[in-house]
This record gives sequence, C-alpha cells and structure tokens, in this order.
Amino acid sequence: MTDQKIAIIDYGAGNLFSVKNALAYLGYDNIIFVSNSDGIVEADKLILPGVGAFPDAMRMLSERGLTEAIKTEAQNKPMLGVCLGMQLLFEKSYEFAETQGLGLIEGYVDRIDAPGLKIPHIGWNDLEIVNESPLTEGLTEGDRVYFVHSYKAMTPDKNISLITHHGQPIPALVRGGENGQIHGAQFHPEKSGAVGLGILKRFLELPLESKGENP
Repeated sequence: MTDQKIAIIDYGAGNLFSVKNALAYLGYDNIIFVSNSDGIVEADKLILPGVGAFPDAMRMLSERGLTEAIKTEAQNKPMLGVCLGMQLLFEKSYEFAETQGLGLIEGYVDRIDAPGLKIPHIGWNDLEIVNESPLTEGLTEGDRVYFVHSYKAMTPDKNISLITHHGQPIPALVRGGENGQIHGAQFHPEKSGAVGLGILKRFLELPLESKGENP
C-alpha cells in the first residue's frame, strides 16, 4: 500500500534523510517530514528517528508541542522508533539525568554495562529472536544489523522481539502498545542492508488498524 501517508517526525534530533531514502528505495513515495501535531494526526504511520542525548530530544519534542500528539496517535496507528527514537518510547532514561520519556512502553533506559568492551556499542552485531512479531517474520538467528549507542532499554521480556549481545543482552527490537503496534529498533534499519530493509518493509506493510495483541 504505497499511498499511505508515512510521517517521519522532525524535531531537530533525527537522521531524517537516510530513513526517507530507505523508504523511497522500498517504493514508498508518500513520505512527509512533520514538525507539528497536525501532521502527526493526519499521518497513517509514524516513524520517530533520533540521534544524540535523551534529555535534549525530550526537550525538543516538548518545545515543538509534539509530545501529547505522539502519545495519543501512537495508540491508533503503527509507530516505529529508531535508535534514540526507540529509547524515547520508554518511561524514563538515566542518561545524564533522570528524564521522563513518552511512556508508551514499560521500562527505562540506562547505560550499557559491558566491562572490558568499548562503549558506545558501534558496528554490526547478531540478532536473536525472543518473541516473534510482525517485524521478525523471515529473520533467522544470526542475522546482523548495525548499532551505534551507549544506552539500552530495560524492559520486561514480553516487550522484547529481538536481542543482541554486547557484554550483556541488549533489546534490539521492542514492541508495545495496547494492540502491539508500537515498535522500536535500537539499531539503524536504514543502515543495515537487506535485513534492515526487510524490517522496515514489514513495518510499512502493517495493517493500519492492528487488532493483534502483544505476544
């Protein structure tokens, strides 16, 4: 369904064009950058990218009046958070200072604890399936994607679709929301070759009114 309106949320902390280019490569051309609540309401699907620090990102979302619109619309349509955008989906983060997040998925964000390993965690790493979801279809153990991050989500296993390992298990793909239609990727699917493009494609193919439950 290429005529659906896909909104990439522009709040000053996202790698917007690499995500848009990946979506266009998959054949989706109705892609808009939105920086106001009206654009979020009008979209069929939402993508929240992000690079940088959690407190700064939450401040910028708030300053642009986007926070409440995201919280409301994410309950009604599929949403994907990418990298920092995934972390913003959780209740809070301890990056620099305790900061409230969007609260769309249960849990919090804390620094990776990996003694003897380099932080940030940068590069390609293997995936392991924890709970199958619409975005994991077709994946196999050991598929690799590209990460750049120093913080990780702490959330119940029921919310975790994929994990990777960097000194400890790290949630790589999460799922939440009443209908299980809120997803978050800690890795960069737009920079992860065929595996990442496949995950993006499955997100784009999600039904607009998902009735399934979060497994």
